[in-house]
Amino acid sequence: MKRIAGCAALLALIASPAFAADYATLVLTTTANVTPEKAWSRIGDYCAIKDWLGLACKITKGDGAVGTLRDLDNGRVVEMMVAKTPFSYTYIQPLNPSNLYHGTLAVEPDGAGHSRIVYTILYDQEPLGTEEAKAAGRKQRTDRFTAALAKMKSMAEAP
Repeated sequence: MKRIAGCAALLALIASPAFAADYATLVLTTTANVTPEKAWSRIGDYCAIKDWLGLACKITKGDGAVGTLRDLDNGRVVEMMVAKTPFSYTYIQPLNPSNLYHGTLAVEPDGAGHSRIVYTILYDQEPLGTEEAKAAGRKQRTDRFTAALAKMKSMAEAP
């Protein structure tokens, strides 16, 4: 009986953070006047983030396939690629489990010769605490990645 009670208590502890989560999703887009192939060739490398977000980037494991790890900002952030298509990838921050941060960069067709660049972020904002802190966190991410999308558009359309 002690074992069952202990397991139930452990299950309650493990499950409770999931119920306390407050997930935020940001979906930011821009269009580029180039084909998806051309846009992706200019912005889609897993370390191209150094060019459009201004962070130092180094591949520390892998070859650009699912499972590849990148080190950003000289060790401040580690991201692992968890999904990949010809014009997208998704990553997680495995060393930062407190907010379950995921991001996806994708390029989609948007009419003949045009592309839509989409950056999606999903994270648990509950650790930020107050509604004011959550709003500030969303604004900071929105501003940062809107600027990154503008840079990606510029890179994609460069002659």
